[in-house]
Amino acid sequence: MPLTFSLAATAPASLETPLLAVVLPSEPTLTDELTALDGLLHGALMRTLARRDFRGGRDESLLLVGGEQGVQRVLLVGRGTAPLSRIGARRAAAVAARQAGKLGTGALHLWLPGGDAASVEGLVIGAAAGSWGYPDLQTPPPERDRRARVEQVTIIAPDSEAARAAFAAGVAVAEGQAIAKRLGQMPGNYCTPETFAEVGRDIATRHGMGITVLGRKEMADLGMGAFLCVAQGTPQEPRLVALEYRGAGADQRPVVLIGKGLCFDTGGISIKPAPEMEWMKFDMSGAGGVMGAMEAIGRLKPAINVVGIIGSTTNMPSGEAVKPGDVVRASNGKTIEIINTDAEGRLVLADLLVFAKRYNPSIALDAATLTGAIVIGLGQHAVGVFSTDRTAADEVLAAGEAAGEPGWPMPMWDEYREQIKSDVADVKNTGGRAAGSITAALFLQEFVDGFPFVHLDVAGTAYSQSDLGWIPKGPTGTPVGTFVEFVRARART
Repeated sequence: MPLTFSLAATAPASLETPLLAVVLPSEPTLTDELTALDGLLHGALMRTLARRDFRGGRDESLLLVGGEQGVQRVLLVGRGTAPLSRIGARRAAAVAARQAGKLGTGALHLWLPGGDAASVEGLVIGAAAGSWGYPDLQTPPPERDRRARVEQVTIIAPDSEAARAAFAAGVAVAEGQAIAKRLGQMPGNYCTPETFAEVGRDIATRHGMGITVLGRKEMADLGMGAFLCVAQGTPQEPRLVALEYRGAGADQRPVVLIGKGLCFDTGGISIKPAPEMEWMKFDMSGAGGVMGAMEAIGRLKPAINVVGIIGSTTNMPSGEAVKPGDVVRASNGKTIEIINTDAEGRLVLADLLVFAKRYNPSIALDAATLTGAIVIGLGQHAVGVFSTDRTAADEVLAAGEAAGEPGWPMPMWDEYREQIKSDVADVKNTGGRAAGSITAALFLQEFVDGFPFVHLDVAGTAYSQSDLGWIPKGPTGTPVGTFVEFVRARART
């Protein structure tokens, strides 16, 4: 069953629920509303706080058992010492939803005393993140060992127009992130380039968007030799999918979102080491982020035009595969010397950036799990943000901060460009290990013409190989939030 959300202004003490999660700050004290709830618990909440058994630290939780009716369980969840924010509410709600899943309650009420509209949005997004899973390919455990998945989440908040708007926005972002996560978690033999075409058609149909789907022949007709050289080692049909959301007049230049969609990346002839290669199913996370963002935008209906473009294929070694030393021609006429076939994502993105020009963008943002170098530089906690346009970069950084997907600005100085000069072509596809994420961004810049451009390297943030506590290992939903916040901010200006 899909996860459903509702918003209610019911007094917490009068609820009928198997689980009420209460989000509290560090060193919490009893308020009138908490005192009313404590009456159902026969003073257990007051004693818990007095004994400091629960101190409200970030990610801290404590379960109190109530009666057989009404509020059957109370889960205290700490949000720490940070000021109240959407991001803090999101994290606490995710912790609560994960605990609800372990308990098998099936339903969850979430309450953040003193919360505002922004926290309502955060609670929805967090509850969805903590409840998310991909059990599709697993055999269910025996009946006696099963625990009900969280299928219903109710947010407790005062009835106001601001709360209702925030709730709707939270649901939109949550649904978009669910699409991105599902695409990411699907194995490479289930998530194929055609899957992106199918998801794109579904989004377009439900939200009244225009859609363009190109295959190998159509891309060849457009001269997309950079994209197609990556696809030449696989019999699977590559796909370029473009979704067009029209929320403003035809004369408004759109925001263009671009995503790398390598459904699996072996490295090609420059094959990757075998250990942990299975994680390369996540090399489509940029494209998943674009699809998720377009779903959220379709639900939010902002007054702005947005185009989402993804390029999807698999990078496989074969007798037909592109090889080091080959020279290919991109659709803008530039020639590229292939130094390493594992630097394939930038080749796909090169032709997507040229394709984007037909939409006359006001700005183009791309997201890609592009380089291992960005993981070495920034780890798992920050998106690498690259642009020669400082104003545009600052705009994206602000969007990422608001979404809880923080970024860090990286240099794009001309001195680094020397590393991607070729002896036989206009440019080569990698400049070596030194400053690898920077030279990759500068390679992309070679295919941008006439519009501001920001590149997001999400290789360290789109998925996690370890449990993060508030969400499990696997897909994180990045960069859906950044894309959506950027578009929302642009629509407000």
